[in-house]
Amino acid sequence: MQRPNAAQLICGSATVVLATVALLLLSGTTTTLGITAISLAGLLLGLLVAVTMPLRTSGVKTVAPTPPPTAHEEVRVPTARVGAGADTRTGS
Repeated sequence: MQRPNAAQLICGSATVVLATVALLLLSGTTTTLGITAISLAGLLLGLLVAVTMPLRTSGVKTVAPTPPPTAHEEVRVPTARVGAGADTRTGS
């Protein structure tokens, strides 16, 4: 199983906090059992959001293969560049 990325952690955590606060305010419960049940429901909802959030796939770009040359095209082979190197310098 892959580790969750930052976006999954942020969305899951925000869902837990917002869902728990909203459920506590809407239900108006003051009992320990009610608060525990609502907190557990918020945790499960946040976990569900984080797990079902789509993963970003890596943007690997593939290069299209070049077609082989036809009979009428000439094949160009790269050659070494000829230039002034260290062995062609003249000393003073």
